[in-house]
Amino acid sequence: MHNKIDHFAIGADTLEQGVCAMQAKLGVEVPRGGKHDAMSTHNCVMQSGNESFFELIAIDPDAPADPGRARWFTLDDPETQARLAERPRALCWVVGTDDLDAVIAASPVDLGEVVLFTRGDRSWRLTVPKDGHLPMGGLLPAFIEWSPGPHPSTGQQDLGITLEKVVLSHPAPDELVAILKTLGVDHLADVTEGAAALSFSLATPNGSVTLD
Repeated sequence: MHNKIDHFAIGADTLEQGVCAMQAKLGVEVPRGGKHDAMSTHNCVMQSGNESFFELIAIDPDAPADPGRARWFTLDDPETQARLAERPRALCWVVGTDDLDAVIAASPVDLGEVVLFTRGDRSWRLTVPKDGHLPMGGLLPAFIEWSPGPHPSTGQQDLGITLEKVVLSHPAPDELVAILKTLGVDHLADVTEGAAALSFSLATPNGSVTLD
């Protein structure tokens, strides 16, 4: 399997809130992206280096209030909504793979069902738990497999933002590392000891910035 960081998601109460907060922290305005009809969400996106991208995501107020399933990234969870009302938060990191079925077969934890999404002439398969939860609270990544073609980041704006590292904090770091190794992604994140937490370290026009 070839696994690499595909993108990472910052959740916001609204895209407007998120764009303003990111402009203050990162020094750039994250461009509008698209809509996810199956989830009633929408996003803003930009390149983040090494064929990866930064995603700012929020519930779409113009979409149906009930998409017929739990939204991804715990966006329906009242606790998440309360946290996002305070400020945007790091929610999830997503790993691109060329063999999603093998990842799922090897995983010691339930990564969720595989959902097929399409937009234009591109499609992608993504692990999404049915109840919208994040495996290990977001410490484990979601996995994505794109249809053949250029990575979507190649069509996004490059505003000088680069993902330097994903940082995972866990009270039993060795246990987390063991799971990451089984998934073939231990080389993609730094693991530290502490309360469970996810953060992203970025190189930006404002210098090094951490989003948590």
